[in-house]
Amino acid sequence: MNLAGHARWRESVISANFVAPQHRPKTIVVGAGVIGLGIAWRLAQAGCTVTVYDRGEAGRGASWAAAGMLAAAVETEPGEETLLSLTLESQRLWPDFARELEAASGIAIEYRSEGTLVVALNRDDAAQLRHSYDFQKGLGLDLEWLSAAEARQREPHLKPGIAAAVWSPRDHQVENRLLGRALAVAARRAGAELIEHCAVHEIIVTGGRATGVEGARGRDEADIVVLAAGAWSREVGGIPPASLPAVRPIKGQMLALQMDPAAPLLRHVVWLPRAYLAPRLDGRLIIGATVEERGFDARLTAGGLLALLDGAWRGLPAIEELPVAETWVGFRPGSRDDAPLIGPAGIDGLVIATGHHRNGILLTPVTAAVVGTYILGGKLPELARPFSPERFSRSARPREAVQ
Repeated sequence: MNLAGHARWRESVISANFVAPQHRPKTIVVGAGVIGLGIAWRLAQAGCTVTVYDRGEAGRGASWAAAGMLAAAVETEPGEETLLSLTLESQRLWPDFARELEAASGIAIEYRSEGTLVVALNRDDAAQLRHSYDFQKGLGLDLEWLSAAEARQREPHLKPGIAAAVWSPRDHQVENRLLGRALAVAARRAGAELIEHCAVHEIIVTGGRATGVEGARGRDEADIVVLAAGAWSREVGGIPPASLPAVRPIKGQMLALQMDPAAPLLRHVVWLPRAYLAPRLDGRLIIGATVEERGFDARLTAGGLLALLDGAWRGLPAIEELPVAETWVGFRPGSRDDAPLIGPAGIDGLVIATGHHRNGILLTPVTAAVVGTYILGGKLPELARPFSPERFSRSARPREAVQ
C-alpha cells in the first residue's frame, strides 16, 4: 500500500486520548513488557481498574533486549504492505506519545530523530539495496539514495570504499530500556497496579468467557483479560487450543560496545548487510541481532557473537578498539505470518496483544491505542482488523467486546 492508500486508512485513525465510557471494565493485563504496560497506561488513564502481572520485572523480556529502532520504512519487505499501514500509523503517533510519556513519568526516553542509514559494502550489496529501495520507494516511502561519499559525509567512520547507501529521514530510535521504565512509572501514576515476579499460571474461562486469572497470588477476577506475554503467551494455561495465540520465541543474540559519549563513532542508526548498529547517548553501541529458531535457549554462542562483530566490523572497522560492555539474549514473539496479533481471541473477554516480532517497540503506541479503543468502545478499529488473532481461525471476522 502506498502513502495515498495509507491516507485513506486515516479515516479510522486511532486517537491516543480516550473518552472514558460509562462502563469502565476491570482489566487484567498478563505481561509487563512495553506492549502490556502501554495498554495498562492507556486504560488506567481512561479510569479503568487495571492490574498488570508479570513473571519477572516490568519492562524486561523482549522489551529490554530490543534495540529500540522505529524503522517503518527500511524494514518493510515484500508481502508486508498491509503491515506497513500499521507501522506508519504508529510511527506517526510516536513523537506525541514520547512527549506525553515523558511528562507523565518524569523519565526521558531518548526518542531520537536523526534518521537511519542502510549501507551497501560492495557491488552485490548495492544491487540488493537498490532492489529494496525501488520496492520501498514504490510504496511512497520517504527514502533517498546516497553515493558512498554522501554516506560517509553523514558517518565519517564508515569503511572507506563502501558502495552506496539509503537515507531514511523518518526512521528513528528510542532507548527501549528507558521506555519500559517510563511506561511502568506512568501506568502506576495513572492508577494501574503492577504485580511483578508473580507468574499467571492460568486464564480462567467460565462458560466460554474469560473471567480472571489464577497465579502465584491466587485467583483474581476481571471483566477483561489482555494476554500480552510476548513469546511466553502460549505458556499461560486455561486457553482452549483453538484460541491459543500462534506465537513462538525467535532467539536473538546481541551485544553492546562502549564508545566515548563525547565522540561517538556513529550518530545514526546504521543497517549493514549482516548487522545493525544503534548508538546510545551514554556511548553504548548496540549491535544486533541473530535470528534463531532455538526455542527458549538463552545461551550466548561464540558463533552468534562472532557473526555480529564481524558484520559490524566490515562496515565500521574502528569498533575493534572498543571494549565490550554487555552481551545478552532476547526472545521476539513471532507469529505464523510475522505480523502481530491484536484484538479478540475468539473467547469473550479475552484480548490478545502479542506476536510483534521485530516491531514491538515501534508498534507500542498504536497497539495501546487499538486495544484501548476495542476494550472501551467495543469495536476493533479498521486499521487493526487484518491483525486480529481470529485470522488464524475459521471465522476471521473480529467479534465485538462484551461490555
